[in-house]
Amino acid sequence: MKSALLTLALIATTAVSLQAQTTLRIRGSDTLGAKLVPQLAESFKKQGGKVSFDIAAEGSSTAFTNLAAGTAEIGMSSRKVKADERALCRSKGVTLTEFEIAWDMIVIVVNKNNPVSDLSKKQVLQIFAGDITDWSEVGGTPGPISLYTRNTSSGTYKDFIGLAMKGREYGKNSQKMAGNEQIASEVGSNANGVGYVGLAYAASKGTKVVTIGGVSPSVATVKDYPYSRPTYLYTSGEPTGTTKEFVDFCLSANGDSIVGKVGFVPKSLAK
Repeated sequence: MKSALLTLALIATTAVSLQAQTTLRIRGSDTLGAKLVPQLAESFKKQGGKVSFDIAAEGSSTAFTNLAAGTAEIGMSSRKVKADERALCRSKGVTLTEFEIAWDMIVIVVNKNNPVSDLSKKQVLQIFAGDITDWSEVGGTPGPISLYTRNTSSGTYKDFIGLAMKGREYGKNSQKMAGNEQIASEVGSNANGVGYVGLAYAASKGTKVVTIGGVSPSVATVKDYPYSRPTYLYTSGEPTGTTKEFVDFCLSANGDSIVGKVGFVPKSLAK
């Protein structure tokens, strides 16, 4: 009898445990979703968070389409939500709540063998808009510039247009990549390559960082570097339950510490 009762108790305990385990679906930015949010998720679970994570990093715009469709509990975005995205969510009965999670910098990288080490903001604009097409025009070794950008679903793609290009479109010679790691890989293997990546990807193999008007991207220069920007998490309404617990963890001192270790600028240091 005791054995039967013990078995029933174990089954009940297991059922409660399984019931407590939930899945958080997180969708959006590659900049946040390739490294930072997975690290935060792992740390959250190690500290006792009873949750599994389903993270898909396919670009900031997918944060809002998924939140609107009810296929994500949390959206990741390397830019602020746009008016039409907020309207889409509202039309589906979703009111967005925004949380600033970290600061990032859009870093210009070239191949490690490229002699160019500094560019002015005007030169960056001209390169990415396609006005400058040969490295000799900016003091480099003669050769056609191979230009790599993010794809159109990326928040970084949009932010760079605003921060660096004064609203102009990318040059027709630009090649669109799915994520930071793909851009870094292409630039690292192409002597004429240039692209941009988030700060956490700035030390990628075969690449080097170009300073902008003498300013290098770092925690110390977060407010002076011209291509700095905050990054965000979004939820449908005010988060509750496990969603709230995870968001609170991301915004805590522990979360802030992880932000710095991964290569972003912690909010506490960006004030």
